[in-house]
Amino acid sequence: MYTDYIGVTSKKMKNVVERELVRRFAESIGDLHPIYLDEEIGSKSRYGKNIAPVTFPRIFRSGEIEGLKLPNKGLIHGEQIYHYNRPLFVGEEVYCYSKLEDYFEKEGSTGKMGFLKMKRYGEDSSGNVIFTEESIIIINETVRRSLNV
Repeated sequence: MYTDYIGVTSKKMKNVVERELVRRFAESIGDLHPIYLDEEIGSKSRYGKNIAPVTFPRIFRSGEIEGLKLPNKGLIHGEQIYHYNRPLFVGEEVYCYSKLEDYFEKEGSTGKMGFLKMKRYGEDSSGNVIFTEESIIIINETVRRSLNV
C-alpha cells in the first residue's frame, strides 16, 4: 500500500519564521539562548539577525502527500534528524514540502512492523534548500492489520 507512494511529494507550503513563535518555541523547549530572542545580540552575531532553534521546523506545515492515508493513532515516532545548509532566520519565509522516501517492513516479537521513511524540505524564496528533516514513523502489527497493509 505505502510502496506506491515512494518518491511522491506534497505541494509546497509557505511558512514564516515569526519572532513570537520562535520565542514561544524556545520557551517550550527550555532553550532561551539570546541568539533566538534578543534582537541586539542577533544583530551583532555572525548572521546579523536572530535565528530559530534547530528543531523549530517541526511546527512548519509541509502539505500532505495526496492519497497517502495514515492512521490518526497507533503510530510510533522512531527517529528524527535535521540537516542544515544554514540557520533559519527570524522573519524569513520558508517553503516546505514532504516526500515519502521509503517503506519497508521488519518482523518483530509481536509481528510485522512497517517503517515509513519521510523527508521534509525547507527552501528559501529562491528555491535554495535551507534544511532537510528525516523521520521514521513505525506502524505496529495491530495498526498494520487494521489498514490491511
